[in-house]
Amino acid sequence: MLYHYTPDRKGERCRAHLSSFRGHLHADGYAGFAELYRSLDGKPADVTEVACWAHVRRKFYDVHKVNGSSIAKEALERIGALFDVERAIAGKPPDERRAVRITQAQPRHDELAAWFDARLRLIPGKSELAGAIRYARSRWSALTAYLDDGRLEVSNNAAENAIRPVTLGRKNWLFAGSDSGGMRAAILYTLIRSARLNGVEPEAWLRDVLSRIADHPINRVDELLPWAWAAREGSAKLAA
Repeated sequence: MLYHYTPDRKGERCRAHLSSFRGHLHADGYAGFAELYRSLDGKPADVTEVACWAHVRRKFYDVHKVNGSSIAKEALERIGALFDVERAIAGKPPDERRAVRITQAQPRHDELAAWFDARLRLIPGKSELAGAIRYARSRWSALTAYLDDGRLEVSNNAAENAIRPVTLGRKNWLFAGSDSGGMRAAILYTLIRSARLNGVEPEAWLRDVLSRIADHPINRVDELLPWAWAAREGSAKLAA
């Protein structure tokens, strides 16, 4: 897992960081990414947008919470059915996930698209509910991109959960002090979250690594990475 610091939220920051990237980008609707998805001279874009159904769901949830809209409630139920499909295939091989999505999720998407369009004709165009529907329909190709590739996800929740500590911390301590402080914070977030992602207790790992990194050969630094460290620790316990 990698955290990258930038001094502001200008679109040029993410475009510079991802300038050499080719593939699928799972993200929210941040406008700074738009340039990455744009085709040039009739050629397909190098980056394919994969939108997030959790962000779509949140908009209907907010509407339902405020006024109890029956349309918003049904939208939540229909979107929930997409997540039900995903729960059943979580952790399965990509080919299997794709096959299940084509037979079970694709028909639900087709029905939902038709349902959205029909409901949009029945409600005030300037309402929050209409805005939620338009948000979903304007991103439909990106929202359905995951169906044809079992490596992709229905939502961006994994990344959202990964940056939640940063968001909460930003509210608590407000500032990193400087750009260099922000960069150091990104490095520490990367180390700690990578350890946790690999089932390693960050404090134990960092304490051990820092105690011997000065004498460790630089051409074997990969041996100190969380996954390698965990494997070595496991072997040592078995030997003991």
